[in-house]
Amino acid sequence: MKYLSVIGSTGSIGTQTLDIVRSNQDLSVTALAAGKNIDLLEQQIREFQPKIAAVYDEARASELKLRIKDLDTKVVSGMDGLLEAASEPSCSVVVTAIVGMIGIRPTIAAMRAGKDIALANKETLVTAGHIIMPMAKELGVKIYPVDSEHSAIFQCLQSGEQKDLDSLIITASGGPFRNKTLEELQNVTVEDALKHPNWSMGRKITIDSATLVNKGLEVIEAKWLFDVDFDRIHVVVQPQSVIHSMIQYQDGSVIAQLGTPDMKLPIQYALFYPEHRPLAGERLDFAALKEISFQEPPVDVLRGLPLACKAGKMGGSMPTVFNAANEKAVDLFLNRKIKFLDIYDIIEDTMEAHKIQKDPSLEEVLETEQWVYEHIESR
Repeated sequence: MKYLSVIGSTGSIGTQTLDIVRSNQDLSVTALAAGKNIDLLEQQIREFQPKIAAVYDEARASELKLRIKDLDTKVVSGMDGLLEAASEPSCSVVVTAIVGMIGIRPTIAAMRAGKDIALANKETLVTAGHIIMPMAKELGVKIYPVDSEHSAIFQCLQSGEQKDLDSLIITASGGPFRNKTLEELQNVTVEDALKHPNWSMGRKITIDSATLVNKGLEVIEAKWLFDVDFDRIHVVVQPQSVIHSMIQYQDGSVIAQLGTPDMKLPIQYALFYPEHRPLAGERLDFAALKEISFQEPPVDVLRGLPLACKAGKMGGSMPTVFNAANEKAVDLFLNRKIKFLDIYDIIEDTMEAHKIQKDPSLEEVLETEQWVYEHIESR
């Protein structure tokens, strides 16, 4: 039996993780954690009977405690609650599916408690990769990627040896605006940006896909996950979202991972590596597909990718600045306080105003995040 702690259980990745638990009798849930959606969390608790349930919002945690007083599940709250859920003694794998930099400390707590990580929280490696990857090596814990692109690369790498690798090729759908001009993007709405052509995801990551910020975050994450320099990581738009990413070896051989756009596949692979267990769902029909096409990412229009790569190459605290500025800008856009293209201007302005710290500690990473929020609010 494999015991899981799911941090972010009420979100898109979290709920799909629990779907996989329902289909596999040798998985059990020992801890659940959410931000404030206690209605869904209560349903999950009653179904999976975890030992611990954490709610980041302390008032909502108190309400949940009253709701489930008939159960034995312990309810905890705040950051301390997330840390307790992430380090629950009987769990062996922690699924970090929570959105934002709030996921860094629970990931570290889980690693220090000897848990392997099924990593869906991009911000952990984007802002603290220089801390997380050496720590994982030192502690002997495994980090299994859950992002479809990084899972694809991870699967492809099983075909050879790391020393023979030439480059990584990360694919992108291009989002809903890949063929739009700057003029056409001037007045796009929140609803327009949330209409992803291929994937069903949470609101924040869907906007990040529309701006190509998400692809930039994936490039930075790939650098840390696979120990590959930025100049050996390439991005190509693959509109059908059939090829999830590729690798190229030094002999010119290219290995690709293909499949339908279904996040349950990378989640399940992270939980059961190296097994490819049965998974219900659609299968690729190549006769019906007819073609797989490629194009260059429109970086002159959707500037999220080049801004991310610039931040990644500058290193130090700059990826944190990029990530936090984007989080704040996306929140402003979703609340209809700024226009779509303003997201890029806010990120760029914040990066220009920041003085880089070369090798920030975790405390300095979190302080940089707070500086970014204060800087943007002051403008």
